[in-house]
Amino acid sequence: MELKKLIGQEAAKIDQLMHEDINELESTGLNPLLIDILNYALFVGGKRIRPLLTILSARFCGCDDDGVHRLGTAFEYLHTATLIHDDVIDNANERRGAVSVYKKFGLAEAILAGDFLHAFSMERISRYGGSTALEIFCKATSAMVDGEYHQLRNAQNLDQSVDDYFSVIMGKTAVLLGAACEIGGVYGGGDETVRSSLKTYGINLGCAFQIIDDLLDYQGDPTRTGKGLGNDLAEGKLTLPLIYALQRADVTDRARLLSILSDEQLRLQQVADVSRLIDTYNGFADARKKAEEIGVRAMAALPERDEDSASAPKRVLLDLCSYVLNRDK
Repeated sequence: MELKKLIGQEAAKIDQLMHEDINELESTGLNPLLIDILNYALFVGGKRIRPLLTILSARFCGCDDDGVHRLGTAFEYLHTATLIHDDVIDNANERRGAVSVYKKFGLAEAILAGDFLHAFSMERISRYGGSTALEIFCKATSAMVDGEYHQLRNAQNLDQSVDDYFSVIMGKTAVLLGAACEIGGVYGGGDETVRSSLKTYGINLGCAFQIIDDLLDYQGDPTRTGKGLGNDLAEGKLTLPLIYALQRADVTDRARLLSILSDEQLRLQQVADVSRLIDTYNGFADARKKAEEIGVRAMAALPERDEDSASAPKRVLLDLCSYVLNRDK
């Protein structure tokens, strides 16, 4: 089965289950405003990659019952909670081409909705994955918060290293994808070796995913990505392409980059100039090369499987890695 078709089918099933959950919550008398926010935040868009990883990892271990989709929704609930909170932290006006939750509904309302989704995601994990899955999930969420603190600490540091960058994206993206895969393996009955391999695949996939995301922030088509160019720069974030450029630039160009990074107005106005300098010092090309190297590590982590079908779990996981590396949104 073609990968995009599979992603679409699984995303539709995840959406159906989330609609069912929200309808059930509404029937219990949950506050109508909270229901409105949940519907808005959950269904404004998204590729549902995290639930898909849980489903594929369970299938990799030989399990494909309906419960794994219920389990997978937990990762979309947590992911959405983090996006809501991230937009508050970053004072972001938009998310996926739509007004951000806190701009539309209010600051307190957004924070509380994010808190609800976090709690609800843990309930889903506990119900469908059990105590082992919940322990993995909680460790991942703790690491995500730690990653955000790394990012806050790095915000005032214009001399960040590549290691600093990876310490952030491990928490920001990679640990959750690793947990999605590992918990899928737990649900599917995989042994410790297989679960560890799936986790390694997910972590590396997450790092590659984030690097591509950072490239799209400078090079993407806003009509495809749903966000404007240079958002990371506007927020003063040093992502991998820019770190490479700062490390390699001559004295004049480095001073130019630092002057832009130090001035909020210049960051908004000089996206094209920064992009030109990054390209001059091969920041884009080498960031993409790094993402591809990490993608190879992700694929190599998967244990051997004797699979003939193009829709077999390992084949799909390999194709998903290629999709992540080549995505344009």
